[in-house]
Amino acid sequence: MSEDGAPEEAVEVPAPEPASPYDLPGSWFVVHSYSGYENKVKANLETRVKSMHLEGAIHDVVIPMEDVVEFKGGRKVTVARKKFPGYILVRMYLDDDTWYAVRNTPGVTGFVGSGTKPTPLSRREVERILGVKKAEEKKEEPKFKPEWEVGETVRVVEGPFADFNGVIEDINMDQSKVRVLVDIFGRETPVELNFDQIIKF
Repeated sequence: MSEDGAPEEAVEVPAPEPASPYDLPGSWFVVHSYSGYENKVKANLETRVKSMHLEGAIHDVVIPMEDVVEFKGGRKVTVARKKFPGYILVRMYLDDDTWYAVRNTPGVTGFVGSGTKPTPLSRREVERILGVKKAEEKKEEPKFKPEWEVGETVRVVEGPFADFNGVIEDINMDQSKVRVLVDIFGRETPVELNFDQIIKF
């Protein structure tokens, strides 16, 4: 209430922008692991941090991910893929104890850096890898990753050439189309098709 008894108008306070992960405690380091074992290594390291009581020094273990749009069975499917297979980011204060804890985690093959001393990532590297964007930047669309390759044989499932087989001659990612050489009465004919009109042969 104001002094004259009238109800005060609510003032909308803009939400603060999310802090950059670079500004969080510690520095970010890149750790190399066996490709395909990133999730296991992350779990192993988090377990070691707790058992060695290093929660105040090793703060975060991150597997950088990205959304990729694939075409499976003629349908668009968005899947999460590892940005850098075989690499994990660790936010920590580097000293002998934390170095030992990370370096001797099962599945870890070493730190990324020049010489024997790990090199922390710069602000630009951290924000690029973890996908930090300014408020005015447009949200990045998922990347397209077709399940086919040029030269691969596919089967047409829709349109006038349904049930014909053909060989992919060109893939147009911008228009989500492919040019397929279809064998029609013994003669190869180039046909332009949408991604959802073909499947793997």
